Amino acid sequence: MDTSSETAAPLSTVGVPEAVRAVRLGVVVAALGVVFGDIGTSPIYTIQTVFNPDDPHPVPLNTANIYGIVSLIFWSVMTIVTLTYVTLVMHADNDGEGGIMALITLLRRWGGAQRERTLATLAALGIFGAALFFGDSMITPAMSVLSAVEGLKVVQPSLGDWIVPITAVIIFVLFAVQRYGTATVGRLFGPVMIVWFASIGACGVKGIIGHPEILKALSPTYALAFMSSHFDIAFFALAAVVLSVTGAEALYADMGHFGRRAITWGWLFLVLPACALNYLGQGALVLGDESAVSAPFFLLTPGWAQLPMVLLATAATVIASQAVITGAYSVASQAARLGYLPRLRITHTSESTIGQIYVPWINGLLMVAVLILVFAFRSSAALAYAFGMAVTGTITITTLLFFYIARTRWRTPLWLVVIGAGFLLLVDLMFLTANLTKLVHGAWLPLLIAVVAFTVMTTWQRGQEIVTRAREQAEGPLREFVDHLADRQPPLLRIAGTAVFLNRGKETTPLAMRANVEHNRVLHEHVVSMAIDTLPVPRVPDSERTEIDALGYAEDGLIHLTAHFGYMEKPDILGVLRLLDPAETEGMITVDDASYFLSKLELTKGTAPTMARWRKQLFIATSYITADAADYFGLPPDRTVVMGSRIEI
Repeated sequence: MDTSSETAAPLSTVGVPEAVRAVRLGVVVAALGVVFGDIGTSPIYTIQTVFNPDDPHPVPLNTANIYGIVSLIFWSVMTIVTLTYVTLVMHADNDGEGGIMALITLLRRWGGAQRERTLATLAALGIFGAALFFGDSMITPAMSVLSAVEGLKVVQPSLGDWIVPITAVIIFVLFAVQRYGTATVGRLFGPVMIVWFASIGACGVKGIIGHPEILKALSPTYALAFMSSHFDIAFFALAAVVLSVTGAEALYADMGHFGRRAITWGWLFLVLPACALNYLGQGALVLGDESAVSAPFFLLTPGWAQLPMVLLATAATVIASQAVITGAYSVASQAARLGYLPRLRITHTSESTIGQIYVPWINGLLMVAVLILVFAFRSSAALAYAFGMAVTGTITITTLLFFYIARTRWRTPLWLVVIGAGFLLLVDLMFLTANLTKLVHGAWLPLLIAVVAFTVMTTWQRGQEIVTRAREQAEGPLREFVDHLADRQPPLLRIAGTAVFLNRGKETTPLAMRANVEHNRVLHEHVVSMAIDTLPVPRVPDSERTEIDALGYAEDGLIHLTAHFGYMEKPDILGVLRLLDPAETEGMITVDDASYFLSKLELTKGTAPTMARWRKQLFIATSYITADAADYFGLPPDRTVVMGSRIEI
C-alpha cells in the first residue's frame, strides 16, 4: 500500500476558493478550547517567576530590565512558537498527524539502510523527547492549577493556607472524570477560552494605557540589548522566560484533530495578540508600581473583577491540564502501537473525535504523580524550574528532527538548513542550558521522569525483540506444520466451525494452534491464522485494511489474513472479519459463530545474556500492565480461548 504523506485534495474541495475552504470557524473555536490552554495560561506566572526574589539567580527589578524581559518574552514567543512550530514544524505531518511521535514514524518510513545508525540515534532522541512529554504531562496540571488558585491570595491573603488543598481537590476531580471523556465538556472549552483570551487581552490594554511607553519593548533591540549588556543576568533569566512558550508542542501534537490552518488562525488572530497584550500590560503595571511584581497578572485585573478572574483562570488551567492529559494518553497509545510500550487498555470516549481516548493505567499514574508534586512543591514558583526543563528538551529535539527531515526528505538546500537550524537550535540550546543551571532547584525532576520513561520504553522494545525471536523458534514454520497435519497418527480430528488464531505473522505457527493440535489432536474445519500489522501511519482506509494469503492450503480450509491498522487506531478483529468479501474466503468465515484463540506468554528470567538482569526484571514487571488481549482486540469473551506458553528471556 502507498504510505506516502502526500495526499490528493478531496473531491469536495475541488474548485472551491481557497479563502472559503481554508478554515471553518467552528474548528478554530474547538482548537482554542483544546490546543491553546497551556500556552494561553502562561501569562499567569511567567513575569512573576522572572522577577521572583527567591530565585537563585534573581533578575534585578529596574526599568531597563523590565523592558528587556518583556521584549525577550515577546520575541521568544515569536521565534519558538510562530516561527519554529506554526511556520515550519507543522508542515512535517504524518498523514495529517503531528507531534514528536509523528516525527519518529516519518524517520522510520523514509529511512534507508545507508543511514541506519543516524536514524537509530535520532529515533532514540525522539523517544527521549516523548519521555520528556510524560514529565510535562505530570508537571503542567500541578503548575497551572496551582498558579491559578494562588490568585486567592491577591483577593484575600488569609486564604493562602487553602491553596494546596483546593488545588488537590480540583486535580482529583479532573482525573476522576477522565473516564467519561471530554465529548460533552469539550463543547464548552472553546467559548471559555475565547472569554479567557478576550479578558487577558483587555486587562493588558488597561495596563498599556497607564504606561504606553511599554510598547517600545516590541522592538527586538531591547531584547538584544538586555542579552548583550547583561548576559550574566539574561542567561539565567531564560530559565523563567521559557515559561512563555510552554504548550508550544501542543500546537503540533494536536494538529491531526483540528488541522494546521485552524491552529494557525487561532494562534495568529487571537491567542498571540491576547498573550502579547497581557505581557505588555504586566510590564506597564510593574513600571508604575514595582510592588505589583509579586502577582502582576492578577493585580492587572480591576479589583472588582479579581475573584471572577481567579475562577476564570482556574477554569482555563483545568482546560490546559485536560489538553496535556489527553496528549499523554495519545503519546502512550502511539508508543504502544509502535512497540515501545506494552498493549494498554484504551477506551474511546467520543464517537466523533477519534483522538479523544481514555487510558486508565496512564490516568492513574498521572493523578498520583500530580498530587505528589502539588504537596511536595506547594507553589507554582517552586515548580517553575522543573516546568521549563521538560519544555526546552522537547522543543530542541523536535527542531533537530524537523531539520533532518527537511534536508533528507524535502531536499532543502544545505545552506538554508545550516542557517535555519543553526539559528533556531542556538536559541533552543540557550534555553536548555539555562534550565540546566536549575538542576538542583527542581529541573532534575522532569529529567528523572524522562530517564525512567525512556528506560522503560527502550527496555520494552528490546525485550519484545528477544521474545519475538524466542517465540518464532517455539512456533516453527507454518507451512511445515500444515504439511504434516495429514500424516499425524492417530489421525487429526477436524471439527465443524471456524477458528481464528491470532499470530504475529504468516511465517510461523500460532502457539495456540500448535498446542491445540499436539495436545487436543483437533482442528476446526475452517482455520484462519490472523496477524495484526501496525503501520507507521495514523489510520488505514478500509479498502486497504486486509490482505489474504491462501498459503496453498485453501482446499484444507486454512488461510492467512493480515489486518493493517494505523498507530492511532484500535484493532477491531470482528470488524475486520466483517469487511471480508465471502468470495475471497469461499464463505469459510462465520464471524458470529467463530471461536477465537489467543496465545498467552508467561515470561521468565533466563540465564542467556540477552539483557542485563535488572532490565529483564523491568521487562517482566512492565508486562504485567499489558491489557487483556480479548478485550483489547474486541473479542467475545464467551467464544475466546486463551492457551499459555512459557518463554525465557
